[in-house]
Amino acid sequence: MRLAGIPVKTVLEELNIKNHSQLKTWMKWHREGAHERLHQPVAKQYAYGKGPEYESETDRLQVENRYLKQQIDVLKKYKELERKWLEERL
Repeated sequence: MRLAGIPVKTVLEELNIKNHSQLKTWMKWHREGAHERLHQPVAKQYAYGKGPEYESETDRLQVENRYLKQQIDVLKKYKELERKWLEERL
């Protein structure tokens, strides 16, 4: 598997993801449009359709906010790495 022409090993190392099969699973869910699975906590992702339960709407929003911030951080880091990889190719 390659992401935008970048070897998976490089993506795993740069984003500090330890499990190759987990990355493959996430990419499969992304390709298939199963984005709701990516929103579930890691330990609950395989309980398809059984999202986490929250005590209040505030708790749910706090979890969602934390998730979105993490997603932005990963995307920023990936974009920076992609720029670096493209510069190295030139």
